Amino acid sequence: MNSMAIPIQTEMVELVPNGKHSSLNASSIPSVGNDRFDDNQPEMEEFLPHGAEKKHTHFTDFEGKTSFGMSVFNLSNAIMGSGILGLAYAMANTGILLFLFLLTAVALLSSYSIHLLLKSSGIVGIRAYEQLGYRAFGTPGKLAAAVAITLQNIGAMSSYLYIVKSEVPLVIQTFLNLEEKTTDWYMNGNYLVIMVSVSIILPLALMKQLGYLGYASGFSLSCMVFFLISVIYKKFNIPCPLPDRVNATASLNYTPVSMNNNEDGQAMEDGICSSSLFTLNSQTAYTIPIMAFAFVCHPEVLPIYTELKDPTKKKMQCISNISIAVMYIMYFLAALFGYLTFYGQVESELLHTYSRVDPFDVLILCVRVAVLIAVTLTVPIVLFPVRRAIQQMLFQDKEFSWIRHTIIAIILLTSINLLVIFAPSILGIFGVIGATSAPCLIFIFPAIFYIRIMPKDKEPTKSPPKILAALFACLGVLFMIMSLSFIIIDWASGGGKSGGSH
Repeated sequence: MNSMAIPIQTEMVELVPNGKHSSLNASSIPSVGNDRFDDNQPEMEEFLPHGAEKKHTHFTDFEGKTSFGMSVFNLSNAIMGSGILGLAYAMANTGILLFLFLLTAVALLSSYSIHLLLKSSGIVGIRAYEQLGYRAFGTPGKLAAAVAITLQNIGAMSSYLYIVKSEVPLVIQTFLNLEEKTTDWYMNGNYLVIMVSVSIILPLALMKQLGYLGYASGFSLSCMVFFLISVIYKKFNIPCPLPDRVNATASLNYTPVSMNNNEDGQAMEDGICSSSLFTLNSQTAYTIPIMAFAFVCHPEVLPIYTELKDPTKKKMQCISNISIAVMYIMYFLAALFGYLTFYGQVESELLHTYSRVDPFDVLILCVRVAVLIAVTLTVPIVLFPVRRAIQQMLFQDKEFSWIRHTIIAIILLTSINLLVIFAPSILGIFGVIGATSAPCLIFIFPAIFYIRIMPKDKEPTKSPPKILAALFACLGVLFMIMSLSFIIIDWASGGGKSGGSH
């Protein structure tokens, strides 16, 4: 047998969806010349014993079967958050050029962060975020990663269900052509969010493998594409400044706001309906954390990698880059055309701004439904890493159990529904969660895990890659301090505007 065969096999950790793993030999790290770092060979083959021995699977108790395309759908859906509705507001408070610079920087940093995660997982043969933390810092590292994933994703899921709670009654009200909201049970957001959770989210959350949600993710993304197309279309159909009333017989026959036919009136109209390339104001600081966390998908990267068919680090990095690029384009176009439609009058939630023009607009009604479908179908994707983190903490050495798998999903959805129902003002809580857990998952943990896991004989402590990773971690700490400072200042001023995440 090849002399390298024993170290390669003894260092492996076999992970299953419920977090089961075998013993890990921390001293067995492959040398620089080991051919297992070849990205052109599927990793499943890298962990096979030499010779005509029986094939064994590693990382999971099943062989990855999710296709490249489905993996792109799942990761893109994990990236896509409700924050897309607030990006036009962010552009209004940063200017087009500053927004583009910040969005580009965050996209590139996110891609680099995923590169660090994949490289670390390739070194030790682990595709679980929590287990990378364990390999780097022992039990404290594992618990820190699990807690950060749990807090971040619970905050994201709660924000999605909060949108369901607030938007579904408005959609029903528009469908019924009601001027005011009634007290009927089908107009109560609390009942409706429970019904959506039980009938749609829970069945999808009970899937054993994340790859099965690829079709749902594809449909969710198509809904957001429809949202983007509608935003672009409305740019050329809504006048500026906004109308003060709408013709009841034709939604596009607007009566513009009256302006004095003089130089002052024309200057006022030009000011309202002009774009800015670079803007700094009191709200600019609040938009930076929102944009910084626009590409949070890191807890889902390794589970998707685990279920990928013929996985290699190169293939998974390609999936990540494609997903980030697609979301980058969608984010920028949605922000740009939303901003160029309303300019300085855009609200923090874009759909609310359209409702000011015509609350019964059929296209905007369809867009609302599409956004609701998209955020609803995203919840099961986000729930998977939370369940995995819980299983890593509490049931690490247990075999997979459908009963436990189901009970954890039910408890999580029940807890999140209770939070959404009984905490009407939850944005501040989510702001704190997003300002602490998101920088850890995006910047700090991938960098410090990489520094600790990468062997010193392969990359010395003062090598350029590790120095860059250290700077990356420092950037994460800076983002955390900035975000918490903005929230504290906002709370002190009584604004309460920050706090949305993802």
